[in-house]
Amino acid sequence: MKSQTLKENKDFRRLYYRGKSKAGDALVTYAMKNREGALRYGITTSKKIGNAVQRNRARRVIRAAFSEIEEKVSGSWDFVFVARTRTSRVKTQVIKKQMEKQFKELGVINEKNKPSS
Repeated sequence: MKSQTLKENKDFRRLYYRGKSKAGDALVTYAMKNREGALRYGITTSKKIGNAVQRNRARRVIRAAFSEIEEKVSGSWDFVFVARTRTSRVKTQVIKKQMEKQFKELGVINEKNKPSS
């Protein structure tokens, strides 16, 4: 299933206030089920990250990591990924590993061996 991007400010605010979140040293993930029947995501990079080049790299790295694991996500979810200062300096694989861990903690990815609780 192809994912869509979140563009509306109200969607970002809804996730910040009502979504579940997990934070890592290079990425913060907000997740919430949606009724759209689609996988949607948004990426936030503040000026704290650095200049435009660094912010764009952070967004690119997050997008690449998400595209690699989006098939594992079942159901329709909204995500907001918040880049941290470290994000633009690490490889996609590091972000991917962290994103996968956060998804498991948030209950987005179900491990096949583990019964759902």
